[in-house]
Amino acid sequence: MSWQEELKKGLRRAEELAPILGWTPEETAERAAVAGRFPMMITPYYLSLVDPKDPDDPIGRMCIPSLDEFDPGGSFDTSGEASNTKMEGLQHKYAQTVLLLSTNQCAMYCRHCFRKRMVGLSEDELNRRVDEAVAYVKSHETVTNILITGGDAFMNSNGIIRRYLEELTAIPRLDFIRFGSRIPVTLPERIYGDQEFLDMFAHYAQKKALYLVTQFNHPRELTEEAVRAVRAMIERGVQVRNQTVLLRGVNDSGEVLGKLLGKLTRVGIAPYYIFQCRPVTGVKERFQVPIEEGIRIVDAAKSRQNGFGKSVRYAMSHPRGKIEIVCRLPNGETVFKFHQSKDDADMARPFTRVLRPTDTWLDGELNGI
Repeated sequence: MSWQEELKKGLRRAEELAPILGWTPEETAERAAVAGRFPMMITPYYLSLVDPKDPDDPIGRMCIPSLDEFDPGGSFDTSGEASNTKMEGLQHKYAQTVLLLSTNQCAMYCRHCFRKRMVGLSEDELNRRVDEAVAYVKSHETVTNILITGGDAFMNSNGIIRRYLEELTAIPRLDFIRFGSRIPVTLPERIYGDQEFLDMFAHYAQKKALYLVTQFNHPRELTEEAVRAVRAMIERGVQVRNQTVLLRGVNDSGEVLGKLLGKLTRVGIAPYYIFQCRPVTGVKERFQVPIEEGIRIVDAAKSRQNGFGKSVRYAMSHPRGKIEIVCRLPNGETVFKFHQSKDDADMARPFTRVLRPTDTWLDGELNGI
Protein backbone atom coordinates (compact mmCIF):
# COMPACT_ATOMS: atom_id res chain seq x y z
CA MET A 1 0.00 0.00 0.00
CA SER A 2 1.41 3.43 -0.96
CA TRP A 3 1.41 6.20 1.60
CA GLN A 4 -1.38 7.96 -0.33
CA GLU A 5 -3.51 4.81 -0.13
CA GLU A 6 -2.61 4.48 3.53
CA LEU A 7 -4.00 7.96 4.19
CA LYS A 8 -7.20 7.20 2.27
CA LYS A 9 -7.70 4.07 4.37
CA GLY A 10 -7.08 5.88 7.62
CA LEU A 11 -9.64 5.27 10.36
CA ARG A 12 -11.69 8.39 11.09
CA ARG A 13 -14.77 7.01 12.84
CA ALA A 14 -15.21 5.20 16.14
CA GLU A 15 -17.42 2.69 14.37
CA GLU A 16 -14.39 1.57 12.35
CA LEU A 17 -12.42 0.88 15.53
CA ALA A 18 -15.21 -0.93 17.37
CA PRO A 19 -14.77 -4.41 15.83
CA ILE A 20 -10.98 -4.18 16.18
CA LEU A 21 -11.06 -3.21 19.85
CA GLY A 22 -14.19 -5.12 20.82
CA TRP A 23 -16.25 -2.13 21.94
CA THR A 24 -19.89 -2.49 22.88
CA PRO A 25 -22.44 -0.27 21.09
CA GLU A 26 -22.49 2.00 24.14
CA GLU A 27 -18.70 2.30 24.21
CA THR A 28 -18.66 2.98 20.48
CA ALA A 29 -21.23 5.77 20.84
CA GLU A 30 -19.21 7.34 23.65
CA ARG A 31 -15.98 7.32 21.58
CA ALA A 32 -17.89 8.65 18.57
CA ALA A 33 -18.95 11.65 20.65
CA VAL A 34 -15.32 12.32 21.56
CA ALA A 35 -14.22 12.02 17.92
CA GLY A 36 -17.00 14.42 16.99
CA ARG A 37 -15.41 17.09 19.16
CA PHE A 38 -11.72 16.24 18.64
CA PRO A 39 -11.23 14.57 15.22
CA MET A 40 -9.82 11.08 15.02
CA MET A 41 -7.46 9.84 12.30
CA ILE A 42 -5.29 6.74 12.63
CA THR A 43 -3.23 5.30 9.80
CA PRO A 44 -3.45 1.51 9.31
CA TYR A 45 0.31 1.43 9.91
CA TYR A 46 0.10 3.11 13.32
CA LEU A 47 -2.95 1.09 14.33
CA SER A 48 -0.93 -2.07 13.65
CA LEU A 49 1.35 -1.05 16.54
CA VAL A 50 -1.57 -1.08 19.01
CA ASP A 51 -2.23 -4.15 21.15
CA PRO A 52 -6.05 -4.47 20.82
CA LYS A 53 -6.19 -6.79 23.83
CA ASP A 54 -4.67 -4.22 26.18
CA PRO A 55 -7.06 -1.40 27.16
CA ASP A 56 -4.08 0.47 28.64
CA ASP A 57 -1.79 0.00 25.65
CA PRO A 58 0.55 3.04 25.49
CA ILE A 59 0.37 3.26 21.69
CA GLY A 60 -3.41 3.06 21.77
CA ARG A 61 -3.49 5.75 24.42
CA MET A 62 -1.91 8.20 21.97
CA CYS A 63 -4.34 7.58 19.12
CA ILE A 64 -7.66 6.19 20.42
CA PRO A 65 -10.34 8.63 21.69
CA SER A 66 -11.03 8.56 25.42
CA LEU A 67 -13.85 9.97 27.55
CA ASP A 68 -11.17 11.79 29.57
CA GLU A 69 -10.96 14.25 26.67
CA PHE A 70 -14.28 15.72 27.77
CA ASP A 71 -12.71 17.01 30.98
CA PRO A 72 -13.21 20.80 30.93
CA GLY A 73 -9.97 21.63 32.75
CA GLY A 74 -7.04 23.38 31.11
CA SER A 75 -6.81 25.80 28.20
CA PHE A 76 -6.59 25.61 24.42
CA ASP A 77 -3.59 27.98 24.34
CA THR A 78 -1.22 27.13 27.18
CA SER A 79 1.94 28.72 25.75
CA GLY A 80 0.63 32.10 24.68
CA GLU A 81 0.61 31.31 20.96
CA ALA A 82 -2.15 33.83 20.28
CA SER A 83 -0.07 36.70 21.71
CA ASN A 84 2.90 35.72 19.53
CA THR A 85 0.94 35.49 16.27
CA LYS A 86 2.07 38.25 13.90
CA MET A 87 -0.06 37.15 10.96
CA GLU A 88 -2.19 34.15 10.14
CA GLY A 89 -0.03 31.04 10.51
CA LEU A 90 3.12 32.86 11.66
CA GLN A 91 4.38 33.18 15.22
CA HIS A 92 7.40 35.16 16.40
CA LYS A 93 8.02 34.58 20.11
CA TYR A 94 11.82 34.50 20.22
CA ALA A 95 13.88 37.09 18.34
CA GLN A 96 15.91 34.53 16.38
CA THR A 97 13.09 32.12 15.48
CA VAL A 98 9.98 32.34 13.34
CA LEU A 99 7.45 29.51 13.61
CA LEU A 100 5.25 28.77 10.60
CA LEU A 101 2.02 26.82 11.06
CA SER A 102 2.09 25.54 7.50
CA THR A 103 -0.95 23.24 7.66
CA ASN A 104 -3.56 21.91 10.07
CA GLN A 105 -3.36 18.38 8.61
CA CYS A 106 -1.76 15.40 10.31
CA ALA A 107 -1.41 11.78 9.24
CA MET A 108 -2.67 10.92 12.72
CA TYR A 109 -4.39 13.14 15.26
CA CYS A 110 -2.61 12.49 18.54
CA ARG A 111 -4.89 12.55 21.55
CA HIS A 112 -2.31 14.61 23.47
CA CYS A 113 -2.10 17.33 20.78
CA PHE A 114 -1.72 20.88 22.10
CA ARG A 115 -3.18 22.45 18.94
CA LYS A 116 -6.64 20.88 19.04
CA ARG A 117 -8.08 24.30 18.12
CA MET A 118 -6.72 24.56 14.54
CA VAL A 119 -8.86 24.80 11.39
CA GLY A 120 -8.32 23.82 7.76
CA LEU A 121 -6.54 25.63 4.93
CA SER A 122 -6.78 25.37 1.15
CA GLU A 123 -3.79 25.01 -1.21
CA ASP A 124 -4.26 28.63 -2.34
CA GLU A 125 -4.14 29.80 1.26
CA LEU A 126 -0.97 27.76 1.84
CA ASN A 127 0.75 29.36 -1.16
CA ARG A 128 -0.24 32.80 0.12
CA ARG A 129 1.25 31.93 3.50
CA VAL A 130 4.58 31.08 1.87
CA ASP A 131 4.74 34.52 0.24
CA GLU A 132 3.77 36.33 3.44
CA ALA A 133 6.15 34.29 5.61
CA VAL A 134 9.13 34.90 3.33
CA ALA A 135 8.38 38.64 3.25
CA TYR A 136 8.17 38.71 7.06
CA VAL A 137 11.48 36.89 7.51
CA LYS A 138 13.24 39.17 5.04
CA SER A 139 12.00 42.26 6.89
CA HIS A 140 13.10 41.11 10.37
CA GLU A 141 16.87 41.15 10.73
CA THR A 142 16.95 39.26 14.04
CA VAL A 143 15.52 36.08 12.49
CA THR A 144 18.22 33.45 11.92
CA ASN A 145 16.15 30.23 11.75
CA ILE A 146 12.72 28.97 10.77
CA LEU A 147 10.57 26.17 12.19
CA ILE A 148 7.99 24.92 9.70
CA THR A 149 5.36 22.93 11.54
CA GLY A 150 1.59 22.53 11.69
CA GLY A 151 -0.29 20.23 11.99
CA ASP A 152 2.46 18.23 10.37
CA ALA A 153 4.84 19.96 7.97
CA PHE A 154 5.30 16.80 5.90
CA MET A 155 1.57 16.64 5.19
CA ASN A 156 2.10 19.53 2.80
CA SER A 157 2.42 18.62 -0.86
CA ASN A 158 5.93 18.31 -2.30
CA GLY A 159 5.18 21.49 -4.23
CA ILE A 160 4.49 23.52 -1.09
CA ILE A 161 7.51 22.08 0.72
CA ARG A 162 9.70 22.91 -2.30
CA ARG A 163 8.43 26.49 -2.28
CA TYR A 164 9.44 26.88 1.36
CA LEU A 165 12.85 25.35 0.69
CA GLU A 166 13.52 27.36 -2.45
CA GLU A 167 12.56 30.69 -0.89
CA LEU A 168 14.09 30.20 2.54
CA THR A 169 17.40 28.60 1.58
CA ALA A 170 18.02 31.68 -0.58
CA ILE A 171 18.08 33.97 2.50
CA PRO A 172 21.76 34.17 3.58
CA ARG A 173 20.92 35.32 7.10
CA LEU A 174 19.20 32.04 7.98
CA ASP A 175 21.49 29.54 9.68
CA PHE A 176 19.15 26.58 9.33
CA ILE A 177 15.59 25.47 8.61
CA ARG A 178 13.67 23.01 10.77
CA PHE A 179 10.66 20.89 9.86
CA GLY A 180 8.42 19.66 12.66
CA SER A 181 6.88 16.32 11.74
CA ARG A 182 5.59 13.14 13.37
CA ILE A 183 5.37 11.47 9.95
CA PRO A 184 8.39 9.18 10.72
CA VAL A 185 6.27 7.83 13.59
CA THR A 186 2.81 7.68 12.04
CA LEU A 187 3.32 7.30 8.27
CA PRO A 188 7.00 6.57 7.55
CA GLU A 189 6.38 5.54 3.94
CA ARG A 190 5.57 9.18 3.19
CA ILE A 191 9.35 9.62 3.44
CA TYR A 192 11.05 6.46 2.19
CA GLY A 193 8.36 5.74 -0.41
CA ASP A 194 8.53 9.12 -2.17
CA GLN A 195 11.66 9.52 -4.27
CA GLU A 196 10.73 13.06 -5.34
CA PHE A 197 10.48 14.05 -1.67
CA LEU A 198 13.88 12.53 -0.87
CA ASP A 199 15.59 14.07 -3.92
CA MET A 200 14.18 17.46 -2.97
CA PHE A 201 15.68 17.33 0.51
CA ALA A 202 19.01 16.03 -0.80
CA HIS A 203 19.16 19.02 -3.16
CA TYR A 204 18.33 21.74 -0.64
CA ALA A 205 20.46 20.22 2.14
CA GLN A 206 23.42 21.22 -0.03
CA LYS A 207 22.33 24.86 0.23
CA LYS A 208 21.36 25.19 3.90
CA ALA A 209 21.46 23.13 7.09
CA LEU A 210 18.15 21.27 7.31
CA TYR A 211 16.74 19.59 10.41
CA LEU A 212 13.85 17.22 10.97
CA VAL A 213 12.43 17.56 14.48
CA THR A 214 10.18 14.60 15.17
CA GLN A 215 8.38 13.09 18.17
CA PHE A 216 8.90 9.49 19.21
CA ASN A 217 7.26 8.97 22.59
CA HIS A 218 7.55 5.21 23.12
CA PRO A 219 10.19 2.60 22.20
CA ARG A 220 7.64 0.56 20.22
CA GLU A 221 7.22 3.46 17.79
CA LEU A 222 10.80 2.94 16.58
CA THR A 223 9.90 0.20 14.11
CA GLU A 224 11.95 -0.96 11.12
CA GLU A 225 9.80 1.26 8.91
CA ALA A 226 10.31 4.30 11.15
CA VAL A 227 14.07 3.76 11.27
CA ARG A 228 14.13 3.37 7.48
CA ALA A 229 12.41 6.75 7.10
CA VAL A 230 14.79 8.45 9.53
CA ARG A 231 17.88 6.99 7.89
CA ALA A 232 16.58 8.05 4.46
CA MET A 233 16.55 11.65 5.70
CA ILE A 234 19.97 11.37 7.33
CA GLU A 235 21.43 9.93 4.12
CA ARG A 236 20.14 13.03 2.29
CA GLY A 237 22.00 15.34 4.62
CA VAL A 238 19.11 16.16 6.97
CA GLN A 239 19.91 16.03 10.68
CA VAL A 240 17.24 14.46 12.89
CA ARG A 241 16.31 15.53 16.42
CA ASN A 242 13.59 14.20 18.71
CA GLN A 243 11.28 15.99 21.13
CA THR A 244 9.52 13.56 23.44
CA VAL A 245 6.46 14.56 25.44
CA LEU A 246 6.28 13.09 28.94
CA LEU A 247 2.89 11.36 28.97
CA ARG A 248 1.00 9.55 31.70
CA GLY A 249 0.49 5.92 30.74
CA VAL A 250 2.90 6.12 27.80
CA ASN A 251 6.46 6.83 28.94
CA ASP A 252 6.07 7.78 32.61
CA SER A 253 8.78 5.48 33.94
CA GLY A 254 12.55 5.73 33.93
CA GLU A 255 12.80 2.30 32.34
CA VAL A 256 10.52 3.04 29.35
CA LEU A 257 11.79 6.57 28.80
CA GLY A 258 15.38 5.39 29.16
CA LYS A 259 14.84 2.63 26.61
CA LEU A 260 13.39 5.18 24.19
CA LEU A 261 16.37 7.54 24.56
CA GLY A 262 18.78 4.66 24.02
CA LYS A 263 17.02 3.45 20.88
CA LEU A 264 16.94 6.99 19.48
CA THR A 265 20.68 7.53 19.79
CA ARG A 266 21.37 4.04 18.46
CA VAL A 267 19.72 4.88 15.12
CA GLY A 268 21.24 8.36 14.80
CA ILE A 269 18.45 10.51 16.28
CA ALA A 270 19.63 13.04 18.86
CA PRO A 271 17.24 13.44 21.84
CA TYR A 272 16.56 17.18 22.02
CA TYR A 273 13.89 17.86 24.65
CA ILE A 274 11.63 15.96 26.97
CA PHE A 275 8.65 18.29 27.24
CA GLN A 276 6.29 18.57 30.16
CA CYS A 277 2.84 17.83 28.73
CA ARG A 278 0.86 21.06 28.45
CA PRO A 279 -2.38 21.58 30.44
CA VAL A 280 -4.52 21.58 27.30
CA THR A 281 -8.27 21.13 27.51
CA GLY A 282 -8.99 17.51 26.66
CA VAL A 283 -5.39 16.53 27.46
CA LYS A 284 -4.55 17.79 30.94
CA GLU A 285 -6.26 15.21 33.14
CA ARG A 286 -5.40 12.22 30.97
CA PHE A 287 -1.75 12.79 30.12
CA GLN A 288 -0.05 15.21 32.52
CA VAL A 289 2.54 13.96 35.00
CA PRO A 290 3.32 16.07 38.12
CA ILE A 291 6.59 17.99 37.77
CA GLU A 292 8.25 16.44 40.83
CA GLU A 293 7.48 12.97 39.53
CA GLY A 294 8.67 14.02 36.08
CA ILE A 295 12.06 15.03 37.47
CA ARG A 296 12.52 11.59 39.00
CA ILE A 297 11.49 9.87 35.76
CA VAL A 298 13.78 11.97 33.57
CA ASP A 299 16.74 11.56 35.93
CA ALA A 300 16.22 7.79 36.02
CA ALA A 301 16.01 7.68 32.21
CA LYS A 302 19.14 9.79 31.75
CA SER A 303 21.09 7.65 34.21
CA ARG A 304 20.72 4.77 31.75
CA GLN A 305 22.27 6.73 28.85
CA ASN A 306 25.76 7.13 27.47
CA GLY A 307 26.89 10.40 25.88
CA PHE A 308 24.27 11.99 23.65
CA GLY A 309 21.30 10.57 25.53
CA LYS A 310 22.37 12.52 28.61
CA SER A 311 22.25 15.86 26.79
CA VAL A 312 18.44 15.90 26.56
CA ARG A 313 16.70 18.68 28.53
CA TYR A 314 13.48 18.44 30.52
CA ALA A 315 11.52 21.61 29.79
CA MET A 316 8.13 23.26 29.46
CA SER A 317 6.86 25.72 26.87
CA HIS A 318 5.48 28.52 29.03
CA PRO A 319 4.06 31.87 27.83
CA ARG A 320 7.21 33.52 29.23
CA GLY A 321 9.56 31.17 27.40
CA LYS A 322 11.07 27.71 27.26
CA ILE A 323 11.79 26.88 30.89
CA GLU A 324 14.17 24.10 31.80
CA ILE A 325 13.12 21.96 34.77
CA VAL A 326 16.47 21.35 36.46
CA CYS A 327 16.17 19.52 39.78
CA ARG A 328 14.61 19.36 43.23
CA LEU A 329 16.72 20.64 46.13
CA PRO A 330 16.95 18.97 49.55
CA ASN A 331 15.00 21.88 51.08
CA GLY A 332 11.99 21.04 48.90
CA GLU A 333 12.42 23.78 46.32
CA THR A 334 12.47 22.96 42.61
CA VAL A 335 15.03 24.69 40.42
CA PHE A 336 14.02 26.12 37.04
CA LYS A 337 15.95 28.11 34.46
CA PHE A 338 14.89 30.05 31.38
CA HIS A 339 16.42 28.14 28.49
CA GLN A 340 14.85 30.60 26.07
CA SER A 341 12.86 33.70 26.92
CA LYS A 342 10.36 35.99 25.26
CA ASP A 343 11.72 39.03 27.14
CA ASP A 344 15.41 39.85 27.51
CA ALA A 345 14.94 40.39 31.26
CA ASP A 346 14.33 36.65 31.68
CA MET A 347 17.31 35.50 29.63
CA ALA A 348 19.04 32.52 31.32
CA ARG A 349 17.42 33.48 34.62
CA PRO A 350 17.27 30.73 37.27
CA PHE A 351 14.52 30.62 39.87
CA THR A 352 13.01 28.24 42.40
CA ARG A 353 9.50 27.29 43.35
CA VAL A 354 8.04 25.16 46.11
CA LEU A 355 5.73 22.76 44.32
CA ARG A 356 2.95 20.59 45.60
CA PRO A 357 3.25 16.90 44.69
CA THR A 358 0.29 17.34 42.33
CA ASP A 359 1.56 20.46 40.48
CA THR A 360 1.91 19.85 36.74
CA TRP A 361 2.54 23.39 35.46
CA LEU A 362 3.76 26.85 36.44
CA ASP A 363 0.60 28.91 36.45
CA GLY A 364 0.13 32.65 36.27
CA GLU A 365 2.74 35.20 35.24
CA LEU A 366 5.52 33.90 37.52
CA ASN A 367 5.25 37.01 39.66
CA GLY A 368 8.24 37.77 41.82
CA ILE A 369 10.66 35.83 39.66
